[in-house]
Amino acid sequence: MERFLERYADYTYALLRVVSGLIFFLYGTTKFFGYPPPPPGVPATELDALTTVAGSIELVAGFLILTGLFSGTAAFVASGEMAIAYFIVHQPMGFWPTTTRGGLAVLFCFIFLYIASRGSGVWSIDSLRSKISRHGDS
Repeated sequence: MERFLERYADYTYALLRVVSGLIFFLYGTTKFFGYPPPPPGVPATELDALTTVAGSIELVAGFLILTGLFSGTAAFVASGEMAIAYFIVHQPMGFWPTTTRGGLAVLFCFIFLYIASRGSGVWSIDSLRSKISRHGDS
């Protein structure tokens, strides 16, 4: 089968990393700062211990994934958070993620697992650091 975008694979991966990191980061800002605000009808999050830990991971890991700084490690932690979130919040309501509103947690979990396996890639601080390091060794 022809893969007509194959030559852009590194860049589409970078877009996946950047957009996923940004959205994850915004979940953290919503928890801590109320911005962007939650959708109408969804109450603002109360910062109990579990939500504080989750929001902290979302802010820090989301920013690291977005910028491409230690993305592999940050994405691994974020993937674990999403797996835990699914099993604590969504799975007790039923088996199917589509009926428990857990689909986003599942997608984030596996997207971040993929990023953890692949690393930061192009358009990342890690890539820039690597180029600077190579030029400094010459």
